[in-house]
Amino acid sequence: MYQYNTYYQILTYICYFFLIFIILKLLNIVTKGKCKIPKRLDGQVIIITGSSRGIGKCTALNLAKRGAKIIIACNDITEANEARDEIIQASGNKNIEAHFLDLSSFDSVRKFVKNIYATEKRLDVLINNAGIAVNSNKKTEDGLELGLQVNHYGHFLLTNLLIDLLKKSTPSRIIHVSSLLHLLGRLDFQNMNSEKGHNWLTLYSDSKLYNVLGSNQFAERLEGTGVTSNCVYPGWVKTNLFEQIFLPARILIVSLATLLFKTPEEGAQTSIHLTVSDEGSKVSGKYFVDCKNMNFFNRPYSNEDKQMFWNKCCDLVGLKPEEKLI
Repeated sequence: MYQYNTYYQILTYICYFFLIFIILKLLNIVTKGKCKIPKRLDGQVIIITGSSRGIGKCTALNLAKRGAKIIIACNDITEANEARDEIIQASGNKNIEAHFLDLSSFDSVRKFVKNIYATEKRLDVLINNAGIAVNSNKKTEDGLELGLQVNHYGHFLLTNLLIDLLKKSTPSRIIHVSSLLHLLGRLDFQNMNSEKGHNWLTLYSDSKLYNVLGSNQFAERLEGTGVTSNCVYPGWVKTNLFEQIFLPARILIVSLATLLFKTPEEGAQTSIHLTVSDEGSKVSGKYFVDCKNMNFFNRPYSNEDKQMFWNKCCDLVGLKPEEKLI
């Protein structure tokens, strides 16, 4: 009975979003969803998590062609090195580095940040791109649910620890890659670590909601500093995001969405737009789709809820008092 209900729930969600994907695809056809700004980024330093393949790799390649120094931050250093070599060859930009970063380990995040402060004098853009969807209720070494930590908590800690460097490099930008599935997410302060049970779709949706809430909170707390924080929805993209989901659900998702897929290059366009556009340095706390501000996708929460969310995230990632962004 439980398995039947799970499949029924998945089918209901997919049918509901099938209509939304069609609308977004039509919007993409009209707008082309393409960043056409020819801006160079010589001298800038950009960190992109999960950029050894898919959307992140396409984002890295585009920005490398514009002259930026790109730091590929991934948990598979062999794959990251291969992506670095490919990007150097394709872009002609030799200022590309591959760094190990395992978002499922707060110790790894802290080591990565320590290395960045030791080697970089500036950070112009941080793109929190990495994400996974997992079917197993697996806990990390930090005691958090794997999908929630990789998608949100690891990035939350990473962003907080890099704030000082971003402030020194203003105008600078933080870009959070989320998903329209954040609309299905729920903010339950008693379930922010999957305490009430595991369902891959619920967990993924919650993590994407946390991305949006976190982005908005960074925007509010960084107001007036010259650092902006915005969210992007890349669209339904051909990536390996759902490779860890159990087979029947994966087949169903891929079968229903095949005609609506974007290529990874198309999915990277909104992150690229926020990196190079003047708009990306002027607006903050917004939600972008196909290189356009679609802020009506942002969900309102009370100031009390936003403060509780921020405090809960700080506690879960173990931020020290002196590390917390006021």
